[in-house]
Amino acid sequence: MPNKFTLESWIVLNPIEKRIKDKIERVGTPLRDWDIQINYGIKTGFNEAFIINGKTKDALIEKSAKNAEIIRPILRGRDIKRYKADFADRWLIATFPSKRYNIDDYPDIKEYLFSFGYDRLKQTGDIGARKKTQNQWFETQDSISYWDDFSKQKIVWGEISDISKFAFDLSGYYPEATSFFMTGNHLKYLLGILNSKLGEWLFNQIGTTTGVGTNRWKKYTLEMLLVKVPNQLEEAGITILIDKIICNMNSSHINEIEELNTLIYSLYDLSEDEIDYIKNI
Repeated sequence: MPNKFTLESWIVLNPIEKRIKDKIERVGTPLRDWDIQINYGIKTGFNEAFIINGKTKDALIEKSAKNAEIIRPILRGRDIKRYKADFADRWLIATFPSKRYNIDDYPDIKEYLFSFGYDRLKQTGDIGARKKTQNQWFETQDSISYWDDFSKQKIVWGEISDISKFAFDLSGYYPEATSFFMTGNHLKYLLGILNSKLGEWLFNQIGTTTGVGTNRWKKYTLEMLLVKVPNQLEEAGITILIDKIICNMNSSHINEIEELNTLIYSLYDLSEDEIDYIKNI
């Protein structure tokens, strides 16, 4: 599959946008060809039962410390901001089918889930139940065979947003179904690209919208993004700035963000008029 988009893949461009597009295509590689993995967030099929607040989590763990084995911090799309996530004290009962848990080993969680009613929790596709799967009533809706990736450093983002909002996660959060996450190599470099003015403009050319002024930052679209594979010096410069931003999120980091955008413009050899165009969109 060729790395370059055809003109039909893009919206109609004015001359300056066409020049920017040509420069990106000249050096860019689609993210699908990078050493990364993008996965969907967790689909429970019934969030009211499987996503709990901190008070309920504490009560379950107070009954038995063993319950902590299958309770994990979860992020919703609305919790994810640019560069950071605001954890809202929401927790997931992480009974992934791929883990093959015996719910009788966790009687308190079994009782809690069962309080919502077996007919609502069962995965049979019946009216009022969850969709039909081969999973058991106490398990999440999807298998989540990639469950171990949640503990890795990763980039997380919500599917629907008016601007790019990619956060770096070292806390082992579990993104919910309205979110995605990326693991692999060059993550801080990619975080800088994705949150940049140029990255946001590029996504706007190929992404889909909700029709109400927001983008859908979906896996298959993001994988089409053309990003330059950096040399060591280019990656180091961007990584240093990203570290400054994510290590102290209480600061506005206006200077670092402006410097970051400047470095990214230079990756694609944008001219001054092309840079001004992106800045002023």
